[in-house]
Amino acid sequence: MTKLIFEQSKPGRQGCSLPLSDVPAQDIKKLIPDKYRRATPPELPEADELTVVRHYTNLSKKNMGVDDSFYPLGSCTMKYNPKINETLAALNGFSRLHPYQPEETAQGILEILYHLGEYLKEISGLAEVTLQPAAGAHGEFTGLKLIRAYLHSRGNPRKYVLIPDSAHGTNPASVVFCGYEPVEIKSDDCGNIDLNDLKSKLNPETAAMMITIPNTLGLFDENLKEISDLLHKNGSFLYMDGANLNALMGLARPADFGVDVLHFNLHKTFATPHGGGGPGSGPVAACNKLAPYLPVPLIKKHSRQPVTRREQTTPITDHRLPITYTLDYNRPQSIGRIKGFYGNVGVALRAYIYIRMLGAAGLKKSTEMAVLNANYIAARLKQYYRLACAATARNDSPPILHRGINSVPTQSGESRPNRDPRRCMHECVLTGEWQLKKSGVKTLDIAKRLLDYGFHPPTIYFPLIVHEALMIEPTETESKETLDAFIEAMIKIAEESEKNPELVKSAPQTRPVKRLDEVKAARELVLRWHKK
Repeated sequence: MTKLIFEQSKPGRQGCSLPLSDVPAQDIKKLIPDKYRRATPPELPEADELTVVRHYTNLSKKNMGVDDSFYPLGSCTMKYNPKINETLAALNGFSRLHPYQPEETAQGILEILYHLGEYLKEISGLAEVTLQPAAGAHGEFTGLKLIRAYLHSRGNPRKYVLIPDSAHGTNPASVVFCGYEPVEIKSDDCGNIDLNDLKSKLNPETAAMMITIPNTLGLFDENLKEISDLLHKNGSFLYMDGANLNALMGLARPADFGVDVLHFNLHKTFATPHGGGGPGSGPVAACNKLAPYLPVPLIKKHSRQPVTRREQTTPITDHRLPITYTLDYNRPQSIGRIKGFYGNVGVALRAYIYIRMLGAAGLKKSTEMAVLNANYIAARLKQYYRLACAATARNDSPPILHRGINSVPTQSGESRPNRDPRRCMHECVLTGEWQLKKSGVKTLDIAKRLLDYGFHPPTIYFPLIVHEALMIEPTETESKETLDAFIEAMIKIAEESEKNPELVKSAPQTRPVKRLDEVKAARELVLRWHKK
């Protein structure tokens, strides 16, 4: 087993040398009061450069990542990040910018950020965009603050925000953080928001409803227009969690089906680095009513007359400099500043490159391929696992969870017309319920066994309303060959669950770390290394 870097530490070893100071030395005791200084040096590992390089290189080989394996994490959109993004973002003109340098010296990056905002406005159909939020949950917070500021300006911020039972966990947390009370709305047997439950809980104190489109079942809500009409008639806003925008861009604009405010996940939808706690970027787009409350500053474009140069006999009009970009702080209704500097500019830059490379037609194609890939997986696996959105051909498996618009037989046995199976969008939700009932193999076991076949597991046990859920999102970047290999692994695991369930229950067998005691790890979490 690989030793910790602390265990490889040797006193006096070092892997770098710092240049001598070129400024006069000062006594640190005069600069920093005693109460802020350490009494003893920090316990940091001491190792030479080669030891450090080999240690972290070997650790990296034990990890899975999107560059070396399929990462089908549903609702997380772990798509491949084009390396050209990294090459361009590393150019000196970008990497050496200072976030607070004068505007006139940063016209290039301001122009890029301005146009990124324009692209996001076009994709969403909404009036204005801020790039400041640092991640999706931060975008939720910002969007809800806009709603609260607008309603407060009219004398009553209201009390409640409605949230479907299939929502992302950050939604209710953001609601509480913004001073509202979350109210759960049930899903119906079609996987849509239950309109009767919505109508019973919608009242004059409802500020907004937060939805994810497609929802976490991978389904587009068939009642969406009626939902938005009900909310708007009540003076409430429709907030859209943009985590699943990978299924919509280029095909449908959220504003067209009644969305008032949404956050984007640049680190999901537009192929920028994702995972490991960051970086992220969660721009927020808002309708005309909410736009005045967006955080400061916003980037503005100003037209001016072309500059004329007269160095030569014939005057030359320089059309390269007709535009200047400025940071607009003069927004009296703004909720204020929500992020240091101007957002995670490096992530926004990569998203801009991705959008420019694909163009409008490419973004639409990306969405179409994401939806096709998810439905391909659902179609291939429907004989082996229960699906939440597609028909299953297995006679002895439980009935499917969510069908189409028409009716299905009720639990009381009433005869109603059959529905067509619903198609999923960019992700499909399977369950391990059949395996659990037949052989005691849990969804967790299936996920662990996938590791032995070289695949990162999908999201499991979410959405919470699906028992033993496996949420699979292939994204548009994966080839048919990769999908086929993943599907074959899932089929083999289904067969193993019947013929040799103990093998699956004890997985993984081939990874550097075997099955962990997750209860013990949760209760006795070790965060600090101690010398023996």
